[in-house]
Amino acid sequence: MASGFSLDGGRGRCFNFWQEFNKCYASADVPQQCLSQRDDYLECLHHTKEIARVTRIKTEELKQAEKRKTEDAKNKKEALVAATSNVSKLNIIEGK
Repeated sequence: MASGFSLDGGRGRCFNFWQEFNKCYASADVPQQCLSQRDDYLECLHHTKEIARVTRIKTEELKQAEKRKTEDAKNKKEALVAATSNVSKLNIIEGK
């Protein structure tokens, strides 16, 4: 939370990241020296990298599921064609 306190009155979940960033910023000659601490703090607040990663994983899972679905449909169609072919009726291959 922005106040630095959590819902139960203790420290917020990102307070330690804020302290690291604040300490770095206070002692830095150039603010760009603290970009990694700032990124850690902002990630703790907003979870942007985590959300992006989960979105990529979910997208890949959906792609793979769609690919499996099309492959299964293709295999099923080929099996149906092979099962209904006239090759066994011509006595070229012995049918059971």
